[in-house]
Amino acid sequence: MATIEITKDNFPKTIEDNDIVLLDFWASWCGPCRAFGPIFEGVSEKHEDIAFGKVNTEQERELAASFGVRSIPMLVIYRGQIPVFGQPGMLPPEALEDLIKQVRDLDMDHVRAEYEKQIAEQNA
Repeated sequence: MATIEITKDNFPKTIEDNDIVLLDFWASWCGPCRAFGPIFEGVSEKHEDIAFGKVNTEQERELAASFGVRSIPMLVIYRGQIPVFGQPGMLPPEALEDLIKQVRDLDMDHVRAEYEKQIAEQNA
């Protein structure tokens, strides 16, 4: 699947409509972002069932701020509408593939229970 441009307007629907979503927060002036871009694109071609989205932090400042992006590139992964990974820095293709495998292998019943517990604690 080719990557899609993510904006604050299409972000919610992208998360709702896809079981797994990888988000690459980037900027055109960022050297590591330019190096990671082709890796992200290449891996996206191997996983038709995953949504790969690119968030331009210069154009989508509000969305980037909502994720607390302070360093780019930053990778965020959702599974079942739950954020399960977030980390700045670029990854080589093998590491990105391994990360995707780990996300696919997650016990989502356990993740969902832990996520709901966290949300309840934050709201208490």
